[in-house]
Amino acid sequence: MEELIARVTNVTGLDAATAQTAIGHILAFLQKEGPATEVAQLFAAMPGADAAAAQSNEGEGGGGLMGMLGGMMGGGVMALGQKLMAAGVPMGQMQPLGRELFAFGREKAGEDVMGPIVGSIPGLNQFV
Repeated sequence: MEELIARVTNVTGLDAATAQTAIGHILAFLQKEGPATEVAQLFAAMPGADAAAAQSNEGEGGGGLMGMLGGMMGGGVMALGQKLMAAGVPMGQMQPLGRELFAFGREKAGEDVMGPIVGSIPGLNQFV
C-alpha cells in the first residue's frame, strides 16, 4: 500500500494522509459495487487493501449530510466523488488519482481482473 500511496501523492500532489484516505474510499467503493470475484482477486494482489477499505468504512454511518447527498444522487460514482471531495481531493485530481490506482491494480492483478471491475460499474471508466 505504501508504494501506491507514494505513486498517488507523486501524480496528484496530495499529501500522504489524504491519498491514503482517498484510496481507502475507492477500494471500499469497489468492494461494494464491483464484481465480488475480481475485487477479491484485486485485494489479494494489493496487500493492505482490506485494511484501507475497512478503515474507510468505519466512518460510514449512512447518515448525516454526506449520507443524504449520496442518497439523493443515487450513490454510485457520484457518491464516491462526494466522499473524495469531503476527504480533501480536489475535483481536478480525481481522474489522475483513479488512473494511478487502476494502473497499479493492473500491474498487480492484471487486466483480466481490472477490466471486469471497470466494465461493471457505470461511469467508472471516465476516471480510469
